[in-house]
Amino acid sequence: MVPLSYKAAWEAVDEMNNLAPEPVVLRFAGGRSGGGTELTAFGRRLIAFYRALEQEYQCALETLSGSLDQAAIPDVAEFRRALKRMSIRTSARNQFAGPIVAVRNGVVDAEVTIGLEPDMQVTARVTKQSAENLGLGLGREVLALVKASSILLLADEDERISVRNRFRGQIATIQEGPVNAEVTLNLTGARYVVTAVINQECVRRMELSVGKTVTAAFEASSVFLVAVD
Repeated sequence: MVPLSYKAAWEAVDEMNNLAPEPVVLRFAGGRSGGGTELTAFGRRLIAFYRALEQEYQCALETLSGSLDQAAIPDVAEFRRALKRMSIRTSARNQFAGPIVAVRNGVVDAEVTIGLEPDMQVTARVTKQSAENLGLGLGREVLALVKASSILLLADEDERISVRNRFRGQIATIQEGPVNAEVTLNLTGARYVVTAVINQECVRRMELSVGKTVTAAFEASSVFLVAVD
């Protein structure tokens, strides 16, 4: 038994699908035969790779621990804890991964475009200094992070608003709270999932419901980039 709630498990699956180069899990909408999920061929290979890597890692760790013990160096667990603390941790619900396909430099900032799929891109705006510090250039793999609170939901795809990133999708879930609601979209024609946190009044005013098609939009300045070495 995995100590993970149903909601947290689905959020983890959505994150893996967003970050992997190919879908890991496929969802099927309910119908006469009911909905369901299926592990893709890429997902099965990923699990096999992880298990093989885990075995090799354990063997290497045992060898390393023996060497450290002989050299009178403190327990390897201390080093593992230190490395864990240095690992990237983020609270951003929306995470995308891909190579940089375009960089347009301005006077004080740079517009960086990340390619997710042939017809899907995310644009970020960062300072020129940040772009230089991260070594952002064509082909560089990056993570694009967007907080759920930065996502706008538009009922009309052609609604006049100056937002660079727009993605059409169907509402998959609505988690209602006392003040805000968490709305998750399956993007049309893509394997990606986008999650937004909006006011309950907006949910009622827009008459949002599962299955309804809306547009998720967010500013280029709301995208945080993490360079992947």
